[in-house]
Amino acid sequence: MTNSSGNGRWSRREVALGLLAAPFVLSTAARAQSSAKYEFGVAGIDPIYSAPYVAFKKGYFKEAGVDVGYLNSQSGPRTKQILTAGQVLIGSSGVNDALATTVAGKPTTVVFGLDRRITYANILIRKEDAAKYKSVKDLSGQRLAVTQLQSATWLMAVFIAEKGGAKDVDIRGLGDFATMLGALKSKQVAATIATSAMLEQMKGEDWAVPLFSIGDDSSWKSTFGGDVPGIGCYVLQEQIKKNPAAIQAVVSGLVKAQDLINASTPEQLTELLHEDYMSSLPKATVTSGLTFYKQNVFSKDNIITEENYANLADIIKDRQFTPEQMAKIPYKQAINMDFVRKARTA
Repeated sequence: MTNSSGNGRWSRREVALGLLAAPFVLSTAARAQSSAKYEFGVAGIDPIYSAPYVAFKKGYFKEAGVDVGYLNSQSGPRTKQILTAGQVLIGSSGVNDALATTVAGKPTTVVFGLDRRITYANILIRKEDAAKYKSVKDLSGQRLAVTQLQSATWLMAVFIAEKGGAKDVDIRGLGDFATMLGALKSKQVAATIATSAMLEQMKGEDWAVPLFSIGDDSSWKSTFGGDVPGIGCYVLQEQIKKNPAAIQAVVSGLVKAQDLINASTPEQLTELLHEDYMSSLPKATVTSGLTFYKQNVFSKDNIITEENYANLADIIKDRQFTPEQMAKIPYKQAINMDFVRKARTA
């Protein structure tokens, strides 16, 4: 680059123009960096995902300095798939999905915890059978419905049955939750694994009752020992190296959303979120679900501790993963709470 006169000297006018141009060049580069667009895959339509819903609705991601688009990724398996394909920066589904992705050879880390109790660790029975099945042990030799074998619902069925002393339970993979409820109602099975939303739905229909509920503190603690992370937000470990600022901004937005959830009533949250994110569910169901989640499920600080993770590891080891596979997912590899802690101390 030379000056306009070609004599190696710069006039005052040229120096001034250069100084004026420098901020423009820098600001253009900054805008180019901040204009990067990322996607956030949320695996379902359920009040459990209220933190990302709130962050999108209130514009908290943009406030934190990152442009993030909402994608309903529809399921845990699909969320894993699009994350590993690089189609989303961050995904939200079962913590098990992140662990399975690592075991499959694509190291993945949970950076934000949504809950402290697994929302699908409930068992429903028919109300007419309540006198027959008084405890999980009474399901010995009976049929129990799950979504599919080796799935997260299957894992909960196996674990709760073992802890409850039930022997020879015939676990049947039946597909979606509606089919599972249908099989229970038609007496094809004695019980079904159920989400918390299914428990709330049955309160209105009054033909099924919980045999095991995550809302029962005594049953939960005697079976699971303490808090267990069920749903989380996770990223590829390679993205933590490539885009730490973007991940920090996303987590900061989620933390701000969680703080709003903590300070809001279920009714206020329903009004904020129902139309845009959960319109396929009746408003009353959303409010009821949020009431239950705020009382029993939501993590108020979004931290997954080493003890919480150990409780989860006790469930999955020798059931879902071999000892060799478990060695690939120690706490420090599977969980990174640095982004949450930074957001909460900012």
